[in-house]
Amino acid sequence: MGYWIMVDICSDLPKYYVDRYEKFKVLPMNYSIAGQEYAYKVGDEAHIKDFYQQMSAGAQATTSQITVMTYQNAFREVMARGEDLLCMCLSSGISGSLQSALMARDMVREEFPNGPRMEIVDSLCASLGFGLLTDYVLQNRAQGMSLTDNAQWISDNRQKLNHWFTVDDLNHLFRGGRVTRSAALIGSMLRIKPVLRVNEEGKLVPFEKVQGRKRSLKALADKAIALSNPKEGQKYFISHGDCQEDAQYVADLIKEGLPNAGEFMLSPCGAVIGAHSGPGTVALFFMGDQR
Repeated sequence: MGYWIMVDICSDLPKYYVDRYEKFKVLPMNYSIAGQEYAYKVGDEAHIKDFYQQMSAGAQATTSQITVMTYQNAFREVMARGEDLLCMCLSSGISGSLQSALMARDMVREEFPNGPRMEIVDSLCASLGFGLLTDYVLQNRAQGMSLTDNAQWISDNRQKLNHWFTVDDLNHLFRGGRVTRSAALIGSMLRIKPVLRVNEEGKLVPFEKVQGRKRSLKALADKAIALSNPKEGQKYFISHGDCQEDAQYVADLIKEGLPNAGEFMLSPCGAVIGAHSGPGTVALFFMGDQR
């Protein structure tokens, strides 16, 4: 366990999980709601209900990517200790944080020209999909995988990590530019619940339309049952926008269809992801042959 692993808060990993690991750092990110700016950090998932209640009441939320200076300070701290670093960033398809990290890396390398190794990798993942990829990377390190091999493992396997999700209110996707105003209006009137995915470029894209909430949740579980590989023993991570019961419903459907499934993690979408997906989001993540 000679090298550090660093990710950002958009991995949506809960505090109890993060606290298990040494040499593992999760960087905070900023968001604003109702005109107030906050830093969302590990442990804040315990208070996320208030954030979603504000959104449900009509408050607008916005986010900002991690700055070059924040990455620079975090990288410098590790380099000054003489320790190697593997940093994964939120998908470049939805955030500019990767570019900030790359700029910070170059600056820090000038300060430590003969210093420890530092690898920056685009996760092409988001929310607990990013979290699940991080879990695999942490397990790789625990089993003795080198930094170089672990970075290569990410590149070789990130396209196998499926991201499937549905939302309860299309208006949040409209504000994020994911659907048109007319689609949001008509969809809301007809109770259309879109099923979306994160594609090979790490971008959110619509996949299909389902009428009714229960059908959209079942559609997520059906994807896992059909596309999971392996179908026995693998982990399923599910994030949600303050709708734990719906997330549990998806988990239970998967367990029925895949009785030999492995561990399940259910955890809230943090404020940074939730600012764009909104209350009522349910997102499912697992490994398959491809996205």
